[in-house]
Amino acid sequence: MLFGMFFGAGNLIFPVFLGQASGKNVIPALIGFLISGVGLPLLGVAAIGLSRTDGVFALAQKVGRPYAFFFTIILYLCMGPLFATPRLATISYEIGLSTFIPADHAKLALLIFSFCFFPRRLAPGAATRAYHDVRRQSINAGLSGGVGPVTGFCIIFPLGHFSQDMVSGAYRHAPLIKGFTNGYMTMDALASLAFGVVVVNAIRDLGVTKPKAIATDTIKAGGIAALLMAILYAALAFMGLTSLGQFDFASNGGVIIAEISNYYFGTLGSILTAIIVILACLKTGIGLLTSFGDTAVELFPRLHYRTVVFWSALVSLIIANVGLNAILAISEPVMYFLYPLAIVLILTALAEHLFDNDRVVYVMTTVFTFIPALLDGLNALPTGLKGAWVHQVVGWGQYLPGFSLGLGWVCPALLGFVIGLVAHGYRRHRLIMKS
Repeated sequence: MLFGMFFGAGNLIFPVFLGQASGKNVIPALIGFLISGVGLPLLGVAAIGLSRTDGVFALAQKVGRPYAFFFTIILYLCMGPLFATPRLATISYEIGLSTFIPADHAKLALLIFSFCFFPRRLAPGAATRAYHDVRRQSINAGLSGGVGPVTGFCIIFPLGHFSQDMVSGAYRHAPLIKGFTNGYMTMDALASLAFGVVVVNAIRDLGVTKPKAIATDTIKAGGIAALLMAILYAALAFMGLTSLGQFDFASNGGVIIAEISNYYFGTLGSILTAIIVILACLKTGIGLLTSFGDTAVELFPRLHYRTVVFWSALVSLIIANVGLNAILAISEPVMYFLYPLAIVLILTALAEHLFDNDRVVYVMTTVFTFIPALLDGLNALPTGLKGAWVHQVVGWGQYLPGFSLGLGWVCPALLGFVIGLVAHGYRRHRLIMKS
């Protein structure tokens, strides 16, 4: 279940692109990617179990109810119609059809494909809550099996050698940290907060009821999923690395997979890969949109479920047509802002036994993380979207350690956590003195 929940069609493109971009530094880059792309999601599920909450809203409410609304809404918007769902359509197109479409007709082909991809979600009542059960995401295990022959051929019959100088961007100087921040794009840590309760409930059904035991068993079971995902991610990274022996740098991982599949298996292989990826993306897309609809109705009972699903699917269709590269470019700064908030929420929940679940620690840690994370997000904006005021505001972040690498939030978050612990200790001491 854990493997099926965290590994989807979108997860194919990021390790492949990482392998191609990191070149000779692929090992440290992959380690960083595994920490954020595999380790954090498993810790997120464990945090849900350990904190005895039933989802992201309840967990974020430990900071405060207004913050819980803000964090839950932005998380589900990212997991739903803004980024994750339209990304599924564009990934399906890139891997499945792009190699067959002339560049001059690419936009029209994407528009037609997205209309074919989304219609069942646009029909009122077509998307049902049955798909909300994340256990149905086990189809993604079939996805990994489908790409198995491609990765296997890449390992046994490598595409070629790569030049030692083929390393791009930040992967040249800080590959581990770049790999870590690249793992943000999987959105799996966000998914662990959104859907982790499903896994926790499954463990409870097996007779495990104590929060610590749930967290421990989740991590134990997650070790198997983590191993499988690590092996698959390593194979995909190797596939992207060796692709440089045959192809030029690609703009995204979907292009790389399409090129490699066609190289080894020709047109038939490309068609089979397309079918597997499109089916997996369809299932995942339905699950994401129905989850978005369920959450919207829970937070705002006056909304109608079918109406929410209809409009979220329509928004997804529109955004899908800006193309995969544009979606990734726009979503990256949002992930640089949202992921630190998710990370500190997960880690604070796992450590709450140290401060007796005192709200002041959650508040201080989040408050000290929020502004630096926002600065990291603004710094990650595409150059064309950075106005003069953005450059001025981003300049303040230069005083934060690790800001140039997207980790300007780390030291403030640690400071906030320590201040929260001190405040908790002081409050506890006063209570003892009064009693």
